[in-house]
Amino acid sequence: MQEPPRTLADPADLLAGYLDFYRAAVLRKLSGLTEQQARRSVVPSGWSPLELVVHLMWVERRWLCWGFLAEPTPEPWGDNGPGAGPHGRWQVPAEVTMAQALERFTEQCERSRQIVAGVPLARRAALGGRFPTPEKAPTLGWILFHVLQEYARHAGHLDVAREIMDGTTGE
Repeated sequence: MQEPPRTLADPADLLAGYLDFYRAAVLRKLSGLTEQQARRSVVPSGWSPLELVVHLMWVERRWLCWGFLAEPTPEPWGDNGPGAGPHGRWQVPAEVTMAQALERFTEQCERSRQIVAGVPLARRAALGGRFPTPEKAPTLGWILFHVLQEYARHAGHLDVAREIMDGTTGE
């Protein structure tokens, strides 16, 4: 997948295009890895590429489902949350395969696209989920920009991990 066209000027189209660009980049970074490689950490902080993809799935869910729509969403970072381990470190249970984790990630990305389709960037997040008051509720544009910067940062992390693992480089 390529970057959005340089002729785009509409902020909503730019945000959507770059989110899809980075979603695809993340999937490309895991493409070709074995199950064992995807679960192995090569960085001192201890995260694995598969854990990072699960983290990004939860970023989308918590910002768009819980944050923007105010849908109830379980807490993934606490000791009892799905996927969280001791000290808040991401873990992917052994019974969850890489294919299953990537499918859940892809499904959440599609759900996120549906949530934002046709919604003005100036619309504020619903109250009652992540945001208790109107003053704390960000706009959809702010949320999407925040999610985009998460992707850009973590795609870079995956670049480094992949290069260390097998020398693969590039977007």
